[in-house]
Amino acid sequence: MIAEDDEDIAAVLARVCKRAGLTVLHAPDGQAALEMIVEKHPDALLTDLGMPRMDGWELIRRVREHPEVADLPVAILTGQLTPGDPRAAAAEVCAVLLKPCPNDQLLATIQELLDNGPHQHGQRCAV
Repeated sequence: MIAEDDEDIAAVLARVCKRAGLTVLHAPDGQAALEMIVEKHPDALLTDLGMPRMDGWELIRRVREHPEVADLPVAILTGQLTPGDPRAAAAEVCAVLLKPCPNDQLLATIQELLDNGPHQHGQRCAV
């Protein structure tokens, strides 16, 4: 699942993921992403932080609080913070990727999220 409000970036991310054989869902904002996550139960979430209607931080918080999807592995793709930012650890984010992100790094991170399986609540992922 990709939550990204910039349609051009979302299209590139989706194309890279589809070429790697992944099924991609896309939402243009956090509210739409949350609704799709609860309905579709994707295997992982890649989210931007700065989005309309609901930003990425609020999306992550609501995912972690929702009993049906709280174990969803989450990665942030943003230009707004750096790896190791304490907010990411506090939000139980599995990975932080900086825009622009090389395709190989993006795919390696997504694959690791998928390989690690459901997020263990209360811990940061190993990505």
